[in-house]
Amino acid sequence: MMVITDSASDITEKEAEEMNIRLVWLKTKFSDGDFPMRTEEDFCRFFDKLAEEKDLPVTSQPSPEEYLKFYIEAKEKEEEVLVLTLSSGLSGTINAANVAKQMSEYENIRIVDSEQAIITQRFLVQKAVELRAEGKNAQEIAAILEELKKRVTICGMLDTLTYLKKGGRIPAALAVVGNMLHIKPVIELKDKTLTMLGKARGRAGGMKYLWKEFESYEIDREEPVYFGYTSDRELGEKFMLDTVEKYGLKNDKLYPVGGIIGTHVGPACVAISFVKKSL
Repeated sequence: MMVITDSASDITEKEAEEMNIRLVWLKTKFSDGDFPMRTEEDFCRFFDKLAEEKDLPVTSQPSPEEYLKFYIEAKEKEEEVLVLTLSSGLSGTINAANVAKQMSEYENIRIVDSEQAIITQRFLVQKAVELRAEGKNAQEIAAILEELKKRVTICGMLDTLTYLKKGGRIPAALAVVGNMLHIKPVIELKDKTLTMLGKARGRAGGMKYLWKEFESYEIDREEPVYFGYTSDRELGEKFMLDTVEKYGLKNDKLYPVGGIIGTHVGPACVAISFVKKSL
């Protein structure tokens, strides 16, 4: 079975090879051209460049042709295809995947809107790879992921209001005042889109806000807790270690976040993702 996802998962080229999955690339373009993000080193360079640029880069979804080449490869091998896309609330990537399916004239393709991004999209892809290894087919895996994605939650703390201002999401005056007061926005990926949960004073306040959100759910301890960060690994590690110690977590991992979502949240962010128990 061929598993395909896109680069909004922040799975690197090397990781994709190790997982035996295919990656379709969203493009990020600064004023001087495309900026590739295929390695963790690329992620670091991206945030350096982001800090230097006056305007935000433009992110664009992949073309149907980028999916089509993989579909044709699978069709020739009579191989099942499972596609997990970036949340349809954040991008039209899923449309490209569906158009390519029509173009391929191959029915053995299942396309799942992950309704997620970054570390939660990665989590669902990793789960698909595990289920494939257990011998499940694309239909069975898609059904499991459709249920699981409703229980996956991700919350994050932004370090600055600057990038929300640049993206036109808040007024410039509010960003200036907020940054002066060290306001840290806390966001959640909910109902397919990024929404504001609240605001906290300072990083310590922001982390406490994330912990409060974590405590408000009954967590499925059988699933891992993932942590993410933009640009500042040391900050991400500290948040992860403090959280692991506070809650006695046994299954946790830290991953970098690249520029697809990083464009809009900026550097020095931290995030936590977890799976809620079934109802």
